[in-house]
Amino acid sequence: MASTNERDASRRREIIAAAIACFLQFGYSRTSLDDIAKAAKLSRPLLYRKFANKEEIFAACYDATFQAQLELAAQRIAEPGSKVKKLERICEAVCIEPYEMLLKTPMVEEFWVACEAIIPEILEAHDRKWRALLVQLLPKDLAEVFALAVEGLHADKPSVPLFRKRLRLLIGRFA
Repeated sequence: MASTNERDASRRREIIAAAIACFLQFGYSRTSLDDIAKAAKLSRPLLYRKFANKEEIFAACYDATFQAQLELAAQRIAEPGSKVKKLERICEAVCIEPYEMLLKTPMVEEFWVACEAIIPEILEAHDRKWRALLVQLLPKDLAEVFALAVEGLHADKPSVPLFRKRLRLLIGRFA
């Protein structure tokens, strides 16, 4: 039988998954707590037991998604292979996979605006973790420049294959 902590963690994951689907479908501003509760198949009062407000849910969604990608990238660094292959693998996890998920959403622009307005400290924390991963493969100064260059590679919202191609060219220059 599952403990209370296990049930709480499971419920929290269900809410986060439902909220991610809502935010990606409707955008941040048009997603209501009722939408999230309905998608998670629970009552709004139960939703409030787990999260104080929509901003807290949004933060949890972003944090859970990108923390998982950062953990995957850390595992990929530990795998055997050349520096180029490792950079390709971690860029796939941290850059390509989230970009691909967001590119498919109708409200992607609003997503980025909401991130910058609601969770700037989480964005900064994840950026620090991303750069710390890069420093395992590149000298610190190069890792900084590489991280900044990656941001510019998707500024014009290219297709996923074009973004991947750009990343590989960048990796070839840096590794």
